[in-house]
Amino acid sequence: MTHVVTDNCIKCKYKDCVEVCPVDCFYVGENMLVIHPDECIDCGVCVPECPAVAIFPDSDIPSESHWFELNRKFAGLWPNITKKGEPPGDADAWNGAPNKFAKHFSSKPGDG
Repeated sequence: MTHVVTDNCIKCKYKDCVEVCPVDCFYVGENMLVIHPDECIDCGVCVPECPAVAIFPDSDIPSESHWFELNRKFAGLWPNITKKGEPPGDADAWNGAPNKFAKHFSSKPGDG
């Protein structure tokens, strides 16, 4: 099992989860984070740290969801991130906004 970063991380990217991850399995894109499913040890310490409530066990994600594969794909393309850093200045305004993936997801890498 692994954990999966989902829609609400887009444009929020708070990075609190990165700081507590014991295996450094987070990868950073231009406007969201993902978890590498082969590196995650399913400890769950990242879940309560996410102010955007965007991280879930893969068992809680519907099987038809694209989130597991999206995390896998972009964890292989984006740089690893191990330090918290600052979230975007407008993160709080985006937190909870609906349907962010279709309009706002960026496949560009972020700064690791």
